[in-house]
Amino acid sequence: MNNLFQLAGSLPEAECFEPLARGEKVLIERIVSSGQQTPAGQWYDQPQAEWVVLLQGQAVVTYEDGDRYTLNPGDYLLIPAHCRHRVDYTSQQPPCIWLAIHADLCLAQ
Repeated sequence: MNNLFQLAGSLPEAECFEPLARGEKVLIERIVSSGQQTPAGQWYDQPQAEWVVLLQGQAVVTYEDGDRYTLNPGDYLLIPAHCRHRVDYTSQQPPCIWLAIHADLCLAQ
C-alpha cells in the first residue's frame, strides 16, 4: 500500500510528477512542489482537462485571462482542456502535494 503524504527522502529540486494510474484516456498523478513555479512567460496548455486538488501546502494558479486562485488544502480546480494557466507560487514548508486527474472532463452541475 502507498500513501499520498509519504515523501521519500529529501525534496527534489524540480517539481515531481508521479503517475499513480493510467488508462487509455486518463492519467492520475501525484505532484509534489516545494517552491517551484511556472517560468516567467510560460503557460501550460494541455490537450485534456485537469482536475486537481491540493492536499497539503498552499499554491497560486493563474489563468491567462487573469483569473487567479489561491489554493489551500482541500481546494480543487477543474482546468478545461487548452485553458492556458500557470502556477505562480507553491509553498516550501509544508511542500505542496497535489492529486491530479487528466481526462476528458466537464464540471459537474
